Amino acid sequence: MELLPDSIPAVSVAAAAAALYARAASSLLRPGLPRLAALLPVLALLAAAPLAFASSAIVRGVAAFFLAWLGAFKVALLAAGRGPLDTALPVLPFLFTALLPVKLRRGGDGGSGAKSVSLVSCAVKVAIMAALVGLYRLNARLHLYARLALYSVHTYCFLDLLLPCVAAAAAALGMETEPQFDRPYLASSLRDFWGRRWNLMVPAILRPSVYDPVRARAGGAAGVLASFAVSGAMHEAMVCYLSLRWPPGGGMAAFFALHGACCVAEGWCARRWAARRPPRAVATVGVGLFVAGTSFWLFFPALLKDGVEERFLEEWAAVAAFFLDAGGKIPYVAVR
Repeated sequence: MELLPDSIPAVSVAAAAAALYARAASSLLRPGLPRLAALLPVLALLAAAPLAFASSAIVRGVAAFFLAWLGAFKVALLAAGRGPLDTALPVLPFLFTALLPVKLRRGGDGGSGAKSVSLVSCAVKVAIMAALVGLYRLNARLHLYARLALYSVHTYCFLDLLLPCVAAAAAALGMETEPQFDRPYLASSLRDFWGRRWNLMVPAILRPSVYDPVRARAGGAAGVLASFAVSGAMHEAMVCYLSLRWPPGGGMAAFFALHGACCVAEGWCARRWAARRPPRAVATVGVGLFVAGTSFWLFFPALLKDGVEERFLEEWAAVAAFFLDAGGKIPYVAVR
């Protein structure tokens, strides 16, 4: 397996060129159908770009999340004159915002993103992921739920390592970004988990693109359900990118439909029985158990079928071997 396929530079250049074209075209056209028509080639390129990474499911999945999901939604919002992209942004901030899962803070002094990335936290997450890769060698002897629990921890560590590092790179270039995670394991409700703590770039995109328009026409509950439905559809698309198989199985859509309905019910109960909320510790444990249980039931089985689990294990083993080999060469280089 190639850890850095040759297509990475080509896709990066093509995506950057498409983003610059979107910026130039949007500066000449007013929001609406003409701007949308001009941006349709950009949307098509962003949707197709992850497929260039045929040799790596991990790289393909990351590219699909960055480009085919968040990037495409940002460009679609730009066509409507909404969202985080703005033609008034300088070129470099525009590219970072368009192609990476970051949201710039307007009027910030820059650099806070770098401060938020703790080296100790990064080292702990790397150590945890390395330990998990070692445990994966026992995959055949591990119970299904044990494997799913390991994958849950791995997913969180990977995202909470990757996304803050992207924000730190932006901060190093003088751009201040909003945080991506806020200790999701402390969530005291499903609404707290999905709206204020977990992968915050996604709700930041779904809010202006789905929730606000639907809420204005059909109310807040419909906006929540529509947002979770769109998130479920995009997760189904991510599964297709990872497995390179069509059609999707529907497990992801069911997972997010269930959580959307539960968020609506939770909000209704919170308004009706505001004085009877459980203690925060109890609520936090309950949320964690519900998210974990439904993930084991619907989320991970949909993600890891069709041979995707085996490919993930092979790739993470190759990543671990690459870093172990590189680390083993450091003393040799130092001696020389």
